[in-house]
Amino acid sequence: MTLLELITDAAQQLTDAGVAFGHGTTNAFDEAAWLVLWQLGLPLDSSLDNPATDDTSVSNQAVAPEKQAQVATLLIARIESRKPAAYLTREAWLQGVPFYVDERAIVPRSFIAELLVNGDLDYWLSDATQRVLDLCTGNGSLAVLAAMTYPDVSVDGADISDDALAVARINVDRHQLQSRVTLTHSDGLASVNGPYDLILCNPPYVSAQSMAALPLEYRAEPALALDGNGEGGSDGMDFIRHLLRQAPAQMTEKAILVLEIGNEQANFEAAFPKLAPIWLDTSAGDAQVLVLTRAELLKI
Repeated sequence: MTLLELITDAAQQLTDAGVAFGHGTTNAFDEAAWLVLWQLGLPLDSSLDNPATDDTSVSNQAVAPEKQAQVATLLIARIESRKPAAYLTREAWLQGVPFYVDERAIVPRSFIAELLVNGDLDYWLSDATQRVLDLCTGNGSLAVLAAMTYPDVSVDGADISDDALAVARINVDRHQLQSRVTLTHSDGLASVNGPYDLILCNPPYVSAQSMAALPLEYRAEPALALDGNGEGGSDGMDFIRHLLRQAPAQMTEKAILVLEIGNEQANFEAAFPKLAPIWLDTSAGDAQVLVLTRAELLKI
């Protein structure tokens, strides 16, 4: 069996099993390619194009029976456990950067990452931008990317979960950013050391209705990082209400807050009718991530 045949067969099995995607891939073929290439120890960016037109393609590479059996075992684990592939491989990629991840933190997938790397936030930044906060840092991926993108800034990564911070420590050390990224246990903004010039936040924002409809793959992640109804609300905005009231005190005069709210735009706008956020274009559209200036936040 060739590599491409093995991936195609694995993709069909994932489709037939009805697994859910969204933790680094959006379809069965890409997920199958990830699992197969990882299990075989091949680069995840290996070319699967037609070998007749791409001499770097590995699609016709033969896969030995014992290797096929290893892939089959991994595929069974993906289907039966319904865990995201990243929890099985212990690695996720964000904007081309590898990150360690396990069940102690959600799988990194924030659209804020692409905004950082693509320079979409630069309009609000300047040479005076020195301090960055990644609130709800999870596995630390946004804190690491911010430090990589802006080599002259210092970054704080804060989270209420000690388990998540332990995972973030692995990634900060892996990318040798110990001198520039500080990790802090904090319930929201309670224990951070501002003021900051830039606050990034991918908080728990999922509404009660959306939580109830989540596929099993998302339920394998820590609910603390997803459920935005921790104080008895239902619109997913419980954490965000506190954040927006408290943020100005932790921001410099020209600072901005970059906030991801996923598919909860309607709930956000209903909860904060006085605000006029700037919605940013991402690969998922212009209703996922917003910018709020300190001046705008003072309207609350």
